[in-house]
Amino acid sequence: MAHWFGVELRTWRELRGPSTSALGAMVHLSGSSIQRIEKGERPCNADLAASLDDALEAKGALKRLWRRVEADADSQEPDADKLQSEPLGQASNPTALGMLGAKLHTEVDGSAVERRTFLAGGAAALSPLGLTDLGNAGLPKVIRRDDIGQVWTASTLLAQWDNQYGGAGLVRSASIGLYRWATSLLDVQCPSRLQPEMFTAVGRLAIVMGASAFDAYEHVDARYYLGEGVKYAEYAGNWHLRASAMNWLARQAIWVGKPDDGLTHAENGLVRSDRLTPKEQAMLLNACARAHAKMRNIDDTVQAVGRSDEIFANATAGEDAPWMGYYDHAQHHGDTGHALFDLTLLAGHPSAAAAERLEVAISEHGDGYVRSRALSGTKLSSLRMATGDPQEAVSVGHRALDEVGRLRSQRAIDDVQELRRIAASRSRNAGVADLRERIRTTVQA
Repeated sequence: MAHWFGVELRTWRELRGPSTSALGAMVHLSGSSIQRIEKGERPCNADLAASLDDALEAKGALKRLWRRVEADADSQEPDADKLQSEPLGQASNPTALGMLGAKLHTEVDGSAVERRTFLAGGAAALSPLGLTDLGNAGLPKVIRRDDIGQVWTASTLLAQWDNQYGGAGLVRSASIGLYRWATSLLDVQCPSRLQPEMFTAVGRLAIVMGASAFDAYEHVDARYYLGEGVKYAEYAGNWHLRASAMNWLARQAIWVGKPDDGLTHAENGLVRSDRLTPKEQAMLLNACARAHAKMRNIDDTVQAVGRSDEIFANATAGEDAPWMGYYDHAQHHGDTGHALFDLTLLAGHPSAAAAERLEVAISEHGDGYVRSRALSGTKLSSLRMATGDPQEAVSVGHRALDEVGRLRSQRAIDDVQELRRIAASRSRNAGVADLRERIRTTVQA
């Protein structure tokens, strides 16, 4: 049935005329993701099927067919909604209460369909580079701290690759095998004293994978992995890890045009903020600011940025978990700068602080954070182009493109395409025309 859906999707796409890349842009996916859906190699879900149906004007044909795919999956795999591995300790109790005194979080949007389609449709994606063998390779009989350390090493390495090279390519392929191996460890006997550490390590790896899938525009996968990150954080009772997962869920929702959902995730992350560090609170407040900016809520955006600045000023060295190492002075200014950028361009509320903060981010991001520096550079170029300084915009834009060309990041590509659109009204300027042409060739490379 999944293959049938893929064939029908390709038929409708060819009938209507868009390329896989053009169709992907309509539904916030990459062209390669559309190709994989057409081949039955990656998951879909009801919301995505509806979006594809609307984009292709299929008059409900794809929506109706997807309902049959779901029905087929339910009849053939009645246990598909069960976790691939039985959780350890308290998590093995299906009625266990989570950190908020409610049933443990198992999925982001309440949709069992999304998890089912990932587990069924994503199976074909588990074989790149032969990494699926990792899931069965050398599993210990009892979990030791060294085993947990290997999971941490995997997540740290993948996060470094993601920050330097983007979430697609080798990062995407390698992470799937590593995740399967890490979750296989959850089937192994684990001493109770190590269970929180084990869940924290696997949850961190899930969040890294979700963030890289988001960057590659594999949005269904991103939501799945980030939802798993929340779940494992709750199993571990780790408020800090939970805050990280909710931040990424918020950012991903905002990026795909669902700022209200993003605001909900960010505010959910701020529950019991007294248990979070100043950096974690500032990080989530910045997600709130970006959501408000997308919704053109001027006062709420400014208040969230101001509150974030106040709290960030109270941060002290050594109080945060290792995964918060990225959130430094540069990241804080980049995140707040992005929120004020949207406030300027979307809500017509000019803010000199937007450019100032983006400049700080660009100058202070080190070479370990190429993507962050490129994203802030592209935003600054767009801001300068839109507000009347095309010459500086051209200079900043070329520097950003130097780094975008090194990345495999759909987010970076989207941002430079936005810059190209903003620059269109000034294309009579020779420098601007050259920048727009370079953007075109960079995107096509």
